[in-house]
Amino acid sequence: MKAAKMKIKILLVFAGCPLLLLPGCGGSGSKTLPPNTIVTTGPNVAPIEVDTGPPSSGVAYANGAFVSVTLCVPGTSTCQVIPYVLVDTGSYGLRIVSSLLTVTLPQETASDGNPMVECVQFLDSYTWGPVQTADVELSSEEASSVPIQVLSDTDFTVPSSCSSVSAGASADTVENLGANGILGVGQFAQDCVSNGTCPATDNQYYSCASSTAACTAVEATATQQVQNPVALFATDNNGVIIELPAVSGAAATVSGSLVFGIGTETNNALGTATVYTAGSSTSKFPGSFSTNFNTDDYTNAAFIDSGSNGYFFPDAKIANCASTSGAGGFYCPSSTQNLSATTVGMNGASGTVNFSVASALTMFSDDPNDAAFADLGGPASGYFDWGLPFFYGRNVFTSIEGKTAPGGTPPYWAY
Repeated sequence: MKAAKMKIKILLVFAGCPLLLLPGCGGSGSKTLPPNTIVTTGPNVAPIEVDTGPPSSGVAYANGAFVSVTLCVPGTSTCQVIPYVLVDTGSYGLRIVSSLLTVTLPQETASDGNPMVECVQFLDSYTWGPVQTADVELSSEEASSVPIQVLSDTDFTVPSSCSSVSAGASADTVENLGANGILGVGQFAQDCVSNGTCPATDNQYYSCASSTAACTAVEATATQQVQNPVALFATDNNGVIIELPAVSGAAATVSGSLVFGIGTETNNALGTATVYTAGSSTSKFPGSFSTNFNTDDYTNAAFIDSGSNGYFFPDAKIANCASTSGAGGFYCPSSTQNLSATTVGMNGASGTVNFSVASALTMFSDDPNDAAFADLGGPASGYFDWGLPFFYGRNVFTSIEGKTAPGGTPPYWAY
């Protein structure tokens, strides 16, 4: 297996959300896309880089957008900068690989006084590790005492109710994750999307009496859950904008910006972007909207996810890459496929997106040092995932439920 280009976004399955947790230029309807102006300065702007990821991973990440995050012991100046954290609009909350931490963070406790530990399910793997608290800094934005997940298989025994649900292995190391962590800046304020308390039956939060004791699934209140740090900022807390330039074919690296807030500063105005509302946490389809592609209608089964490294959608007419080719899990058409789909928000807003899918094997082979691929896509079953290629050449707004934002009631995407 050619791990250098085999990194596929591990799709998180959060409670109450059947697909999410855890992405070319096209058109939008008949109107011209808003200018792809990239803001590079400001207290609410953090630089992001699409590159091959942390050297210590031993793999090269395809279409991974990374940011640096500063973690501090709450209320102190004892801090550490963690680079190569994946920016993910498809999940909620900060997760850091334990082996990287040099600061000692306070442990969060469950209602019984035991350490609180979290399991997050992916389609092909899982993460496990204690919930600890940290002050989180991104650019000049700060959030205090944020519950985060520290990824570790060794601090507490992984219960079978966590590890056996997915067919894959743990993603708790830099090598398996392909990143030093995940910054979930999606549409919800906490990571158990159940509009409040996360029930024990979700098998997401656990009480662990000791490192060797059997862990028991427990209820977690909204404030105990791992939090989207952006929602806890004093200002600029209603969403984010990912701003990346267009990519023609492939590029070694791409530089852009992660801008905090929507309509809260002079540099984050919604402008003429079209708003596409998504399902709320109380709906059957939280964090989803619709996509019409070919003759199929993925109603409430589509999403925009910067943490996915390609367009993932069903199309039996496009050849899959051989699993042994070094590009398994992606499409390998004999020629570039120029495609079109219509995205539809819960508010009825719709627009046409033109995109292309080329052979992953050819792209990876042409220059194994490239990190950005505008035409990377792969198969999916029953859903349409607009991954990071969708972000190239357009500014994509992601608003957070429960906040006030221009253009409509969050949660929504806008572009």
